[in-house]
Amino acid sequence: MEKTTNALFQNDEYINLNAKSKVFSSSQTNYHLDQEAAILYRQNHANPKMMEFKNFAERMHFLVENAYYEKDLIEKYTIEDLESLTEYALSFNHKFPSFMGILKFYNAYALKTFDNKYFLEHYEDRVVMNALLFGDGNVNIAEKMIKEMMLGRYQPATPTFLNAGKKQRGEYTSCYLLRVEDNMESIGRAIATSLQLSKRGGGVALCLTNLREFGAPIKNIEHQATGIVPIMKLLEDSFSYANQLGQRQGAGAVYLSAHHPEILTFLDTKRENADEKIRIKSLSLGVVVPDITFELAKHNKEMALFSPYDVFKVYGKPLSDIAITKEYDKMVHNPAIKKTYINARKLFQMIAELHFESGYPYLLFDDTVNNRNAHPNRIIMSNLCTEIAQSSTPSEFNDDLTFAKIGEDICCNLGSLNIDKAMKAETDFEEMIYHAVYALDHISRKTNLQSAPSVEKGNQNNHAIGLGAMNLHGFLATHKIYYNSQEAIDFTNMFFYTMAYYAFKASNKLANLYGTFHNFEQTKFADGSYFDKYTQCEANKWTFATAKIQEIFAQYQITLPTQEDWIELVVKIKQTGLANSHLMAIAPTGSISYLSSCTPSLQPIVSSVEVRKEGKIGRVYVPAYNINFDNMGYYALGAYELGPEPIIDIAAAAQQHIDQAISLTLFMNDNVTTRDLNKAYIRAFTKGCAALYYVRIRQDILEDSENYECDSCVI
Repeated sequence: MEKTTNALFQNDEYINLNAKSKVFSSSQTNYHLDQEAAILYRQNHANPKMMEFKNFAERMHFLVENAYYEKDLIEKYTIEDLESLTEYALSFNHKFPSFMGILKFYNAYALKTFDNKYFLEHYEDRVVMNALLFGDGNVNIAEKMIKEMMLGRYQPATPTFLNAGKKQRGEYTSCYLLRVEDNMESIGRAIATSLQLSKRGGGVALCLTNLREFGAPIKNIEHQATGIVPIMKLLEDSFSYANQLGQRQGAGAVYLSAHHPEILTFLDTKRENADEKIRIKSLSLGVVVPDITFELAKHNKEMALFSPYDVFKVYGKPLSDIAITKEYDKMVHNPAIKKTYINARKLFQMIAELHFESGYPYLLFDDTVNNRNAHPNRIIMSNLCTEIAQSSTPSEFNDDLTFAKIGEDICCNLGSLNIDKAMKAETDFEEMIYHAVYALDHISRKTNLQSAPSVEKGNQNNHAIGLGAMNLHGFLATHKIYYNSQEAIDFTNMFFYTMAYYAFKASNKLANLYGTFHNFEQTKFADGSYFDKYTQCEANKWTFATAKIQEIFAQYQITLPTQEDWIELVVKIKQTGLANSHLMAIAPTGSISYLSSCTPSLQPIVSSVEVRKEGKIGRVYVPAYNINFDNMGYYALGAYELGPEPIIDIAAAAQQHIDQAISLTLFMNDNVTTRDLNKAYIRAFTKGCAALYYVRIRQDILEDSENYECDSCVI
């Protein structure tokens, strides 16, 4: 009884220390108490629950023989190598800088016994297992990856970091994107594939644009089609059923073109007062918006909605594969295509109203992503967090749902740089990015996608990856730069300009090992035109706009690539290709930014001390990255106080160099109007952003700061 009482007291102590960390006076901060809470948590909670072994060899034998670790992976290394790599990880003397970080690790990532009574891993052990996966038997590579992760410069996405080396695991890939064609076989196969992928821990997005609308003909009999809502219902139930061992609900999203005849019904499914027959509760919604939609709204015109059934008959290809802006007038004047009309401004008004109610829908700017698309096939959708922008091709099916022709669907292999730690890599900057690209590429070659043949084919042909970044606000604040400043935009522009150069250089280097991705010769990479913005521009276009950012880059000994550097790299790319069809995508990084104790993605913090609800512990206080009296003024304006404009401007600066998209969340105060929201959409669109993720409306102080992360794919 005495031991239990002491344990409870000790548990209360680290919770109390964390709570005190939010309190400060004019002469003293208590932020250091958060770090003390992390130390106490490890001493009084994690260490006592850690299973003990006599030595390292006994531990590894137990974990392999009892099906905790993957035997095939472990046996690629000698026991001496494994012990040496573990000692190397321990030599970094890692300490969690925040209570939230250590809590997140032991609750969500650390390997536990099957009965959940004991921990089997500390942080260093999980890092080593990831490094073993990336090394694939090569001790030198494994050691280099340990260095990147232990220094906090590179963090794999949750599916990779969580599952690496485990015998009982999901896949390493974060998200999947599936096309759905206008036939029952494709619909049935899409539902079955969604179940399989959700079972393995992935979030799944599906494009419904090609499905015929309610009342369209079936076998030339008019008014027979039941439309998209029943399919949305089936998908929602499927994701609820595939709940990943009860850990969380399966996560799904559906995308629809703004010019689909059922666009208003699609949006109505998310209304709070929607009829239960159509209401969609847990499925996420995304709208694909072409330039013409904004143009029509600008002039307050009616917009045409086109029957996918008729479009296919006229064009011989699905609606999603039509560039609507380019073909709009032809389609409007073609009597063979049935069309209905709505007011374009009414559509944006409805979208804004729904953002008030639910934060949905996501918006993908169709022509923006396709105009800079290096590949011949169109981008028709995004993923659950709107950072993936890749092209796909349709599949064809036999009556028994087997493939008559396997098309290419999409998966996302993700990981993020910590911007503050990456800058401190200094002369290792290029090597750091190479290792990150190498790790992501390796995941694309190791993940098992047999349950989804079209995704497997897309992955095998393209080896697409998404190198992202987090802790932008943390870097800015600790270097005394305001988020809503010209210096912040300048830094963002120059950081991602440099990152893009070394990412393409790394993929070119990997092409010498693995060859190029399939159909490289048909892309704008092959003729070099994709890189014209770097090689054909005025010589001083990509350079510092402010003295302060130039000084910071000089301080960290990071040199900007020159136009000559780009020209030389493009010559090599044209000669030997790229290993990866896509390279960069900036995810929301909700979970891994807490694990890394840094600010999420490119967005500003919500509060200098964030409040979250964490299971049985209740409220957990999360001070901003390395906050102190010296820099707290640079954290003073949170996301809601800053408003959408600086967030959009930062994303637009980065988007110039990101070949996919950025998960861009807008934060609005409770006095915002639908007009304000529409202004934000227009700003994001005109600035060249690829997509909008959630829109968050401040409603309650506690609610604002709780649990805003990518629940769908838990990146």
